[in-house]
Amino acid sequence: QVQLVESGGGLVQAGGSLRLSCAVSGSAFSGNDMGWYRQAPGTKRELVAHISSGGSTNYTDSVKGRFTISRDKAKNTVYLQMNSLKPEDTADYYCNAVERLQYAGKFYYRVLNAWGQGTQVTVSS
Repeated sequence: QVQLVESGGGLVQAGGSLRLSCAVSGSAFSGNDMGWYRQAPGTKRELVAHISSGGSTNYTDSVKGRFTISRDKAKNTVYLQMNSLKPEDTADYYCNAVERLQYAGKFYYRVLNAWGQGTQVTVSS
């Protein structure tokens, strides 16, 4: 059974930085693409960053140039470095293994496991 344990969230002022970690156990971590998602109150959970098993990355437009996703296969951990944080980044953040699918020229991401507890990020103005 796969376990996802997110950590590193907290309260930070606008312009500050946080580094989130996601420890993955019980799965073939090195062979899976991974994604970081976030969900603000009253909104749908959205994918903000994706990293393939080979290390290529993709980001949603709102975080490009500010967030960096990375992975350490030896530690079965994926990270999200968040810089220049904005109040609109406030949300609960989750990681998961994903399958990246392409259809009609667009990419879609299918979550492969149950969600972990997430980690809360609050950015004050």
